[in-house]
Amino acid sequence: MSFAIYLIGYLVLIAGVSYGLHLAHVSQHWIVVADLILIGLAIATGVRSTRHKDPA
Repeated sequence: MSFAIYLIGYLVLIAGVSYGLHLAHVSQHWIVVADLILIGLAIATGVRSTRHKDPA
């Protein structure tokens, strides 16, 4: 459940950054690059924060 909360939060962040870049008249190619970087960061952070440690 907490992984889904991380992803929802990052989706809101990505939408805000994308909209801000659009308003700043940044090229669409760079907006896509920023979105892909943020998606990768979201997945890595979410997995690291919600992964349970092995008891071994």
